[in-house]
Amino acid sequence: MSSMFRMVGKQLKTHPSLIPLFIFIGGGATMSMLYLGRLALKNPDVSWDHKNNPEPWNNIEPNQQYKFFTVNTDYSKLKKDRPDF
Repeated sequence: MSSMFRMVGKQLKTHPSLIPLFIFIGGGATMSMLYLGRLALKNPDVSWDHKNNPEPWNNIEPNQQYKFFTVNTDYSKLKKDRPDF
């Protein structure tokens, strides 16, 4: 593993134009992992505790925003349009 890092370091010293490529690919990988973590922790479709909360999507209030980005939706004005289970 360390020999791979040495080889990459050697290549970056001989070809410094590769540095932005490593920065952008590393940043993209970091952002995608953070987004996957957010989906795993905040999404109501994911249930980590099956005994105490088997259906977490039923506990969401109609004005609670769980999407990462919404275009034309004002969640504070939404009303409940589904039955209680």
